Amino acid sequence: MKDYGATGNKQDDARRALQQAIDACGKSGGGTVYVPPGEYTSGQLHLRSGVRLYLEAGATLFASLDGRQFEPSPKSALIIGEDLHDIALEGRGTIDGQASYEWRPNNFTDYLIRPNQLLMEAAGKPLLRSFPSGFGTETVYPRLVLLLRCQDVRIAGLRFLRSRSWTINPYACKRLVIDGVYVYSSAKEGVWADGIDSDGCQDVRIANSTIETGDDAIVLWSANIWGPALPTENVTVTNCRLSSASSALKFCDGNSNAVRRVAVDNVVITNSNRGMAFMVFDGGVVEDVVISNVSIETRRFDWFWWGDGDPIHFNIKRRSEVDGTKREHEPPAGKIRNVSISNVIAHGTGTSAINGHPDSWLENIHLDNVRLFVSHDPAAPYENTRNAIMLRQARNFSMKDVQIRWDQPHSPTWRSGLAAEGVEDLRLDAVDVEAAPASTAPVIELTSAKNVTLRASRAETIYLAGKETRDVRLFETDSKISADSDVSKDAIIQQ
Repeated sequence: MKDYGATGNKQDDARRALQQAIDACGKSGGGTVYVPPGEYTSGQLHLRSGVRLYLEAGATLFASLDGRQFEPSPKSALIIGEDLHDIALEGRGTIDGQASYEWRPNNFTDYLIRPNQLLMEAAGKPLLRSFPSGFGTETVYPRLVLLLRCQDVRIAGLRFLRSRSWTINPYACKRLVIDGVYVYSSAKEGVWADGIDSDGCQDVRIANSTIETGDDAIVLWSANIWGPALPTENVTVTNCRLSSASSALKFCDGNSNAVRRVAVDNVVITNSNRGMAFMVFDGGVVEDVVISNVSIETRRFDWFWWGDGDPIHFNIKRRSEVDGTKREHEPPAGKIRNVSISNVIAHGTGTSAINGHPDSWLENIHLDNVRLFVSHDPAAPYENTRNAIMLRQARNFSMKDVQIRWDQPHSPTWRSGLAAEGVEDLRLDAVDVEAAPASTAPVIELTSAKNVTLRASRAETIYLAGKETRDVRLFETDSKISADSDVSKDAIIQQ
């Protein structure tokens, strides 16, 4: 590096020296570009095939604050690679985006957080929020790493701090390994500074990493930002700790193709606004997902973050249903199916809303050995929790060995432990649901529910509603059953 003129002083522009070293290494057939201890400030750098960029411990690469040193959005990034193979970013050094933020009144409508805004307005609270410095006048907010259509990629050992946009963003990459990294952006202010956003990639391994971000920590996309929407497939996430002011692990709403064959194991989620989120707003599919051995801690963050202190979240919508804008040739509602979630302990302050769509029900979703504890956060800007779990539009949904408890401090807004509406083939096996403190609502409430089986379960009261409710079978379940006048007398079979 220093052979090409880099000084290691932060105030000096190291871009030319860095790029010359990368180019020379690539031209010679590949090898390692070694960045020794020091502070290096650079604009956009282009990787080359066969090049391993290695930052030594004590080396920090800063993203320049001069927007003219980056390509225009959306291709602005500190490090970019396009159509490359056999590349690596490694070492024990640091890559720092130098993001900064300012607080000011909200001046635009974000439909994704519109419900939160209405709650704040109803409570008479100010709508101050964080924006990137210069937002509205500047257009360049570079990612730290942007990789487009690359193969055989390894990112390991480095620290990625304070990105001004998504931190690591691969698109259409194959055989991507991210191992032992630390990603950080401000949980209070770092809007749009996601951790890892994998879009249309195949054979992805994210392991042994800690990701603490303002926006989403790990996001799986299938969008058309960089080209055609491609499926994200064959993904493993293991041995990671995630923290996010939005979603810690997110199957992204911007999915217009597919996210499939994903395995998540041994993950700890702490201090997050939302734990695991499965969302489809653009007609895509999420399927064949296995999640196991997860510890979750969620709380309600400031109003402008997407989330509600909810440990588990499913949601299918059409984009026009989110923002009210009619679109020509809008795809039908997407699908979420074949998801297994097991061995989870979750502490949260919000409802785990599990919602399908009237035109596209959730299919084959299974919770096994889940412990859910709900509590109230007096410091939160508002309280929005009614039920511990709210289930809508789901077919072949099962809960086995699931326990729901209400923790101190309590909230007067709490109602039911489990409320299900519009479900078919629902199985509750060894489910233990506690009554919410001071609530007169039923512990389990089933509305328009067909073919429901409760076996060896505990719930003090169960209430049935809706003329479509039928074939509700209770085995070894001693509960007080009541129903509204629309439920036929032979709808319940109790043994």
